[in-house]
Amino acid sequence: MFTGIIESVGKLAGLKNNGSDFLIEIKSAKLDLSDVKLGDSIASNGVCLTVVKLTKDSFFADVSGETIKLTGFAHYQVGQSINLEKALTPSSRLGGHMVSGHVDGVGTIERIINNGRSTDYWVSAPQELMRYIAHKGSICVDGISLTVNGLEQSSFRLTIVPHTAGETTISQFAVGRKVNLEVDQIARYLERLMTCSEQDSGAVSMDLLARSGFLK
Repeated sequence: MFTGIIESVGKLAGLKNNGSDFLIEIKSAKLDLSDVKLGDSIASNGVCLTVVKLTKDSFFADVSGETIKLTGFAHYQVGQSINLEKALTPSSRLGGHMVSGHVDGVGTIERIINNGRSTDYWVSAPQELMRYIAHKGSICVDGISLTVNGLEQSSFRLTIVPHTAGETTISQFAVGRKVNLEVDQIARYLERLMTCSEQDSGAVSMDLLARSGFLK
């Protein structure tokens, strides 16, 4: 599990195409790898990757064909900047929101609008994901925990302050850029519960949610 609070921005230092999958190397002088072991997970632009080899300032990971198909890794080239976050520990602060590192789809930066010292980014998302995205809810974009500040039919707005832009790859975002999206887990699980058959034991209904105080 992750929080979406980026610890470091690294670089894609190597990419070996094995035909159906990649072996990649990500380098970062800032990310502390001293407590990382083989088999540990590191979120890389929001994708949970397993460390298969370590050096002093880099790690290697396999990227499966499934991951390539569902994320922005299909478009990445050597030199690409990558947001990095090590997995949570029991003593970690939960500064963002609960993030699994399992990307739901790829969005596109549609508009960038200066708003004082902040910047608004409108991001289009696949229609099947828009139903999980709520105004003032959380979303993970390229591994970054962010708040949704506006909604349109097929896109959502992020308002980014200078600190967040400076500590992540957001400062490099341009119109047309593809970004990894992971929606809030609570929304996914709630939908699953709501779509369970009414005859299922303990099925969740609108009436049950209202009686439990979840609906006004």
